[in-house]
Amino acid sequence: MNKKVTVNTLVEMKQNNEKITMLTAYDYITSSLIDELGVDIILVGDSLGMVVLGYDTTLPVTMEEMLHHTKAVVRGTRRSMIIGDMPFMSYQLSATEAVYNAGRFLKEANAHGVKLEGGNEVTPVVSKIVEAGIPVMGHLGVTPQSVHQLGGYGVQGKETKAAKKMISDAKALEDAGVFAIVLEKIPAELAARITEIISVPTIGIGAGLYCDGQVLVTQDMLGMFEKFVPKFVKQYANLSGDIRAAIDNYVKEVKSGAFPGEEHSF
Repeated sequence: MNKKVTVNTLVEMKQNNEKITMLTAYDYITSSLIDELGVDIILVGDSLGMVVLGYDTTLPVTMEEMLHHTKAVVRGTRRSMIIGDMPFMSYQLSATEAVYNAGRFLKEANAHGVKLEGGNEVTPVVSKIVEAGIPVMGHLGVTPQSVHQLGGYGVQGKETKAAKKMISDAKALEDAGVFAIVLEKIPAELAARITEIISVPTIGIGAGLYCDGQVLVTQDMLGMFEKFVPKFVKQYANLSGDIRAAIDNYVKEVKSGAFPGEEHSF
């Protein structure tokens, strides 16, 4: 439980059929709790754009915002592997710029690797980043940075042609050197097939139970993000209700003079 999670740890977990756990974090306190409770991977996702910064999509998130939050997450952890999400346009322009930006996550934020979206089309970039000694996690299926190209957040890989392409993409990413692949919102049967034929771990989000691991946005599973709740999210708590009740009680007690009491005074 206390041993540092590395790329080799994840490979061993797949080989031993041990499920991999992954959650998002964007701040010191949350990452401290997640790390303490034994989550294997913490993703500093560009989802912070929606759940922390209030954007409608992940597209506006910048490298500086990602690095700022990744630094905070790293300071709260000892065991978990920390992966920084490469934001939109940080790796699409050229392999040289992609390597530079990926390196910033390790050099400036002390992350352990990066994640980027895409299949065959990004494998030249993935190869260059890996050649630079930077671990890369792939991401297939619903890729939020391509939301306008995909036409929304619907399930991907349902048709035979699309499923075959995703299998090809997964193999290409494996050949390019990724250490794991996130499979988001695809049919469970397709996720099971990909998990079976590639040697690197698959991490599912809305991809069924046959992946090597699972990931959720922490604010979703804690019941904190209320704009929408995806079908694949199980809410393990309802913190938004608890937070509302606590703040409501605080306001009432300050207004009435019940807080602070003598025990809170010097």
